[in-house]
Amino acid sequence: MQYVKPLHLFQNLVKSNASQGGRLLGLDVGVKYVGLAISDLDNKIASPLSVLVRKKTNIDLVAHDFQSLISELSLVGFVVGYPFDRQRLAPDATQVKLFIDDPSETGKLDGLKFTFWDERFTSKNVELLIKPLSLHPVLAKTVVDKFAAVQILQAYLDYVNKKENRRTS
Repeated sequence: MQYVKPLHLFQNLVKSNASQGGRLLGLDVGVKYVGLAISDLDNKIASPLSVLVRKKTNIDLVAHDFQSLISELSLVGFVVGYPFDRQRLAPDATQVKLFIDDPSETGKLDGLKFTFWDERFTSKNVELLIKPLSLHPVLAKTVVDKFAAVQILQAYLDYVNKKENRRTS
């Protein structure tokens, strides 16, 4: 996988959409789970997809799952939630980088591009929204992870679409 700047990922997507189409996958990387969200075909709206279990022993399986999603959903890139903190390197930031590096080293995701997007407070926002629902803790955790991924991807899509509209106007 190759890191690209946020606007470059979207500009490449716009160019490829003209010929073959493509979507983005949003990732909220946690200690135990990775929440996934998918963009629509126009790359305007993010929707929840699923949650992957994250273990050091299942990196090949995660890479295989990503390969399947890439072909089934016409994915052209990942938007990965990243805890930007200008004061210090957050422990979660190291965890996110390790998660990206591990599947990349399998070679199964060569040619795929990704970018980081600020994820601060996404999980907390979702937790506050679903608290009144009194969900079972396990269900609540998967809902939080999926919808945090939606917030990450939707914030990215809103930003790049706004920039793209200004550029073409």
